[in-house]
Amino acid sequence: MLNPESVTVLLSKLCTELGFCLPPDVCERLKMAPPDSIKAFTDAVVSAEGFNPKNMDLHLYRQVRNKIAEAFHQ
Repeated sequence: MLNPESVTVLLSKLCTELGFCLPPDVCERLKMAPPDSIKAFTDAVVSAEGFNPKNMDLHLYRQVRNKIAEAFHQ
């Protein structure tokens, strides 16, 4: 599980590297209660960005998921 500091770093990377810049209230919610799996966190991020995780571009979804997986494994 990610702590608030690691979520902050992750969300910053997602914004600067992939353009997934979430609204402050969503960032705060993710920091205080981060999803407990890579898939759940990825789906929360892409949904907050306005995508449907089930039908978005698979390459982009995997890029987001890979960044999140890196954070989970640190």
